[in-house]
Amino acid sequence: MTPLDLESVHGLSSDEAALRIQSFGYNELPGSAPHGILEIIGDVAKEPMFILLVASGLIYFLLGDMAESIMLMSFVGIIIAITVYQERKTERALDSLRNLSSPRALVIRDGKQRRIAGREVVPGDTLILVEGDRVPADGILLSSNNIQVDESLLTGESIPVRKVVWTKDTPAERPGGDDQPFLYSGTMVVQGQGLAEVIRTGAKTEMGRIGSILKTVDRGETRLKTEIVHLVRSIAIIGFFLCLIIVIVYSVSRGNWIEGLLAGITLAMAIIPEEFPVVLTVFLALGAWRISKKNVLTRQVPAIETLGSATVLCVDKTGTLTENRMTVHSFFSDEKMYEGDSQKIRSVPENYHEMAEFAILACKKDPFDPMEKALIELSKGDFGKTEHIHTGWELIVEYPLSPDLLAMSNVWRSPGGDEYVIATKGAPEAIADLCHFDSGKLQSLTEDINRMAARGLRVLAIARASFTICKLPEEQHDFTFTYLGLIGFADPVRSLVPDAIHECYAAGIRVIMITGDYPLTAQNIGEQIGLKHTGRCITGAELDLMDEDELKSRIRTTDLFARAVPEQKLRIVNALKANGEVVAMTGDGVNDAPALKCADIGIAMGGRGTDVARESSSLVLLDDNFTSIVSAVRLGRRIFDNLKKAMAYIISVHIPIAGMSLIPVLFNMPLILLPVHIVFLELIIDPACSIVFESEKEEPNVMNRPPRQSREGLFTKKILVLSLLQGFVVLTMVFIIYLNAVSRGFGDAEVRTLTFTTIVISNLCLILTNRSWSETILTTLRSYNKAMIWVFAGTIISLILVLFLPVLQDLFRFGAVPNIDLIICVLAGIMSVIWFECYKCRDSRRIVEGDKSTVLFFI
Repeated sequence: MTPLDLESVHGLSSDEAALRIQSFGYNELPGSAPHGILEIIGDVAKEPMFILLVASGLIYFLLGDMAESIMLMSFVGIIIAITVYQERKTERALDSLRNLSSPRALVIRDGKQRRIAGREVVPGDTLILVEGDRVPADGILLSSNNIQVDESLLTGESIPVRKVVWTKDTPAERPGGDDQPFLYSGTMVVQGQGLAEVIRTGAKTEMGRIGSILKTVDRGETRLKTEIVHLVRSIAIIGFFLCLIIVIVYSVSRGNWIEGLLAGITLAMAIIPEEFPVVLTVFLALGAWRISKKNVLTRQVPAIETLGSATVLCVDKTGTLTENRMTVHSFFSDEKMYEGDSQKIRSVPENYHEMAEFAILACKKDPFDPMEKALIELSKGDFGKTEHIHTGWELIVEYPLSPDLLAMSNVWRSPGGDEYVIATKGAPEAIADLCHFDSGKLQSLTEDINRMAARGLRVLAIARASFTICKLPEEQHDFTFTYLGLIGFADPVRSLVPDAIHECYAAGIRVIMITGDYPLTAQNIGEQIGLKHTGRCITGAELDLMDEDELKSRIRTTDLFARAVPEQKLRIVNALKANGEVVAMTGDGVNDAPALKCADIGIAMGGRGTDVARESSSLVLLDDNFTSIVSAVRLGRRIFDNLKKAMAYIISVHIPIAGMSLIPVLFNMPLILLPVHIVFLELIIDPACSIVFESEKEEPNVMNRPPRQSREGLFTKKILVLSLLQGFVVLTMVFIIYLNAVSRGFGDAEVRTLTFTTIVISNLCLILTNRSWSETILTTLRSYNKAMIWVFAGTIISLILVLFLPVLQDLFRFGAVPNIDLIICVLAGIMSVIWFECYKCRDSRRIVEGDKSTVLFFI
């Protein structure tokens, strides 16, 4: 078959293609099947916290307390609704990304060229591949016109490989290496044209085979989830024994088993932490939504917890730290170099006009190659207005790149001209060969190239020739070329990356850059972005020679890996994790997938990433931008900080409630709290801990403190001590009000009224003081929190109604009390948190005075 002889190709018929889709399935990788609603509910129902919540609701239902039962079961519905919504939202977003990344394919069917969806390609299809196409399936090359393919998604090697036509005696090969006839799904044609026959689709492709590695790598439960489950179980066990004690003590001391059972149930209502599952679900679900606003899709919601505790960010260079586009940066000729601004790519100094002119002439008219695109951009600025742009010239012939000569030439003729003009560009050593450099010139050229490479540039050499009109030669070597100079290309660093790197360092987060580029290029980019330790670099070849112990030692002081392939990322991740680091890893290729899944936080690229990479990741970066990762880390820390505040508040507020349910029974005093009072308090507690604290702004020092230690639990000694202390101080104030009312001879209804009012006011004060553990109430009141306003307004109005509306007074078993006593209750509630405000002021003052031993925030 002659190259690209389309007339003799008929391809499959439409009927044959339809039958093969039935036999082989669609050409797509098997992803995680979308969870149905029943399956999601089933997963939620397996959680111990959920089981405890349902059990609590059923107990009250069997005891006839419908109000409390309905309240608890409503939490069940909330948890399920939020989980279903988040799962569906995530799946829809991933489906959109998957559709964007799915390639279209040009095939021959029924003897005609047809453009179809890549998923509809079947074995036996004939593909037409041209420059810029993504190969939709594995195949063999039937005919070729100098075709080259970028297989970096599979091999990690950025240099395109040459392809040759398949013959029957060709041995099977793996991806990588020149002069092979095999094409692989997901790779990109960067030069030439060809016809190929599809031999494998879907999971049977090379991409699908590599994806199977993911089944051997698994993530464990997050520390947050494990800790919450353990905490709930512990509280449930304690609550069970306390309830049992209350039932026995009350029944023995007062001789009434029914009232004893009710007292025990009331204590259970006060102790059982039904808020924990609600808070955890709401915080993570709303956190995922907030992070999505920063162009980061949360694929696995628990990763939000880990995100805020990341100690190392391992990132790719191209497209993440840089803009993934080539720009003309430098011109070098006659021992002089002009370095331009990468953002002003259309400016060409007068001395380099001829070089730029022939560089453009050596390009394709509508190029795909990024360096050719950068050269064409030169003609769109001021340089495009000069006489060096030849829109009317006729392209006579192209001399393409070849395995023996990495240079290409275009032969042009001007209108009415009597000679050809030849423009050539290519690898400097190839241009030196065409210009017949002697050893001295070659040595000088090598030095020039190294100078430019040290600046992180990719280099092309430019030459020109002329030829009198006659039969053109077969090879480029037959022309007499004149060397014009070198052009350096740069992939500009994203403008906000240096500031983001600085923010990471301020937050105690290491940044490690992993790239397939040469060490000099990697070090230059590292210096531009402000990366530390750029002088220490480990190459992929050096990494292969290291054992695990040496790598663990070297990686402690190395932040730069050059000439690295994707498979080596897994070793890097494992070495960092072995050193106790919490690792976030970015990746886009199929071979990145095992590292993404092994990392504590796998971050897939949404723009250029593969389906396999996304399926393996915790997060999907929608804009492929490093600054979005840093924004997500900031939000992750905020979310986790606020979750701590909510959990601390829950512990604090339950102590006075449980205490006032327990103390009267143990000391044979009047019972105060009944189930209806607990329900009322839950109406304040639940929205406060799940909505008010979730919407709190970040702490001032959120990115100026080290990450949370990986072995540190949600409840540190400091947070537990301060939370318990807050609760017991409130309990003390409430008990003082209780004792005072009893000693003054108030009846049970009046004692209950004063005690309950004090608990409610103290509850509101706990919300105010726990909004920040570094700023005082007066400071936090300046920051707007809509949810808090609604909670406070609803609570105060409801409290007034139950205190003064007769119907509600009877329901709550309240009595009329003097207004002065109600004012005392309010003052007692305020006084219960004054000590903590003083504590925060003392800590702030010590920080200002430079006592760094005091950690301002409670992590």
